[in-house]
Amino acid sequence: MPELSWAEILLRVVLAAGLGGAIGFERELREREAGLRTHMLVSVGAALFTLVSAYAWSGWEFSNESGVVFDPTRIAAQIVTGIGFLGAGAIIRQGLSIRGLTTAATLWVVAAIGMATGAGFYSAALITTVLVLFSLWPLRLLAFQVSERLRPEEGRLAVELPAGASTGSVLEAVEAAGASVHSLEFEEEGDRRRVDMRVRMARGRDAAALIDALTRAHAVKGARWNP
Repeated sequence: MPELSWAEILLRVVLAAGLGGAIGFERELREREAGLRTHMLVSVGAALFTLVSAYAWSGWEFSNESGVVFDPTRIAAQIVTGIGFLGAGAIIRQGLSIRGLTTAATLWVVAAIGMATGAGFYSAALITTVLVLFSLWPLRLLAFQVSERLRPEEGRLAVELPAGASTGSVLEAVEAAGASVHSLEFEEEGDRRRVDMRVRMARGRDAAALIDALTRAHAVKGARWNP
């Protein structure tokens, strides 16, 4: 069975800490649930489990005749299962929205990076780290810019009308501007009626054109758009 020197063990553990820490630092900058220390510890732990699994049994005799078979993946394979519990702890549900999925995914991939480093597969660990950092930073910005261009503009529209005025002209103006109403609320106070609408603009239309159309609508005293 191969044996590792202290220098080689130190290299693998320190490299696992550095690669995991690089991804964790990005999460730390975004103030996510799991940051620098958590990602570093996961990577180092995965590397150590891999080292123990593959290299810690030099004093044992393995052979089919003795009935003791060596399987270097037996301990390391449990990392994949165990990291799922840690990743689940990073996922937070707030109402209908879910946060922490990306952080849970980075914990999962950091464990894989630690395993690759512990096994001495340095090229795979380095390439994966670079790809993960690219997906977390430049790719995120690129995806946001593309989605902003393709995604229809959506926001809350507040329109003020005289008390008792009909909202028919307002809805007609909204539809004429290429928008669709998803929710509608009324509030009447004194001599004014306030209409709050959740509106989604059609592709190629913007909120400025909608506000301009509403100001020309009959009986509209004011309109405000909140993204």
